[in-house]
Amino acid sequence: MPIATRVLQPGDAAVTERAEFAREVLEGLSAKPKHLPCKWFYDARGSELIESIMDLDEYYLTRCEAEIFEEHAAELLRALGKKPFELVDLGAGDGRKTGILIRRFQDLGARFGFFSIDISESASAKLATELSRSFPALHGETLVADYATGLASLAERSRERKLVLFLGSNIGNASFEGARAFLRELWLSLDDGDLVLVGADLKKDVTTLRAAYDDPRGVTAAFNLNLLSRMNRELGGDFDLERFRFYCTWEPRTSAIESYLISQAEQRVTLDAVGRAFDFEAQEAIHTESSRKYSLGELDELALAAGFVREGLFRDRRGWFADALWRVEKTKRRAPTREEPARARR
Repeated sequence: MPIATRVLQPGDAAVTERAEFAREVLEGLSAKPKHLPCKWFYDARGSELIESIMDLDEYYLTRCEAEIFEEHAAELLRALGKKPFELVDLGAGDGRKTGILIRRFQDLGARFGFFSIDISESASAKLATELSRSFPALHGETLVADYATGLASLAERSRERKLVLFLGSNIGNASFEGARAFLRELWLSLDDGDLVLVGADLKKDVTTLRAAYDDPRGVTAAFNLNLLSRMNRELGGDFDLERFRFYCTWEPRTSAIESYLISQAEQRVTLDAVGRAFDFEAQEAIHTESSRKYSLGELDELALAAGFVREGLFRDRRGWFADALWRVEKTKRRAPTREEPARARR
């Protein structure tokens, strides 16, 4: 049976997404300093550009994680045991890396169903089509929902053990406190014995890091500038892309690559959808993304702060990237609450 797409939050998803986009753009461009959430990079054009970025020689992250999956799939399965399980991908994207893990698991004789959770119906439907074509024997669904709603639905329909994937360097888009809060909510959504596999880019030579986020071909610059094009298309904006420049830098205090779009002149931009004009000074920046890099010790602190128990840690041969395997252990530990202060400080 092919992978199906199921919408858990009915309504006009496109209208809802556009309204949220407009609200967050209004908030971000009204703030000082200006900022925009990086999740809005991923319209159709942005998704094409990120696939191009992943193919760049300088962008090592995707290849490193793919290597980990090829080399360590058997160890992951040993941690899961021999019973059937559910493989749950949070934000699978084009499914490129997840497909490697699915193939390796199938080759090793694992019994599992696949589920993805994403708020985009079009992305979920495309992923379902791709996986059904590549893996005809795979069963499962791509769920259109936020993470909490999707996980709650899976918990209601099945008590099978879960391996939840949060891959790439998605965890690096948040501060330590933001990552801890997200993972705490994830811990609360899962059952005792469930596992989470979290990808994290590790600290390394700054030259290597900068090259991965500011490639000489300008693909990453185009990816960031497409955010302005999206606001023009969907929110009735009049951004002149020639009057903004992409810039990124390494910030050692936060251990993050920080990305910006910088106004090249004093200018005013109007967005019809929010009924506002926004003034920019020359050289004023819009912050578009943080990509935090972790040490192995910080990953352990993050697991502890969110309530997880470390089950395993897998790295590529160069030690540039890590996938941390954490277990939910609710029978022996007090559940972390949403309000309690952090146990680890960063």
